[in-house]
Amino acid sequence: MVRIIIKNAVQREKGFLYYVNGQGNVCEAKMAQGGKKKKAKK
Repeated sequence: MVRIIIKNAVQREKGFLYYVNGQGNVCEAKMAQGGKKKKAKK
């Protein structure tokens, strides 16, 4: 169940994931960028 308490309480940045941890703190984690191909070794 999701409940919004305060809108726009955190200034969000592009490329980061925000969540509330078990202690009730808002945490920030860098999102993994999937789908990128690696360069072939020569």
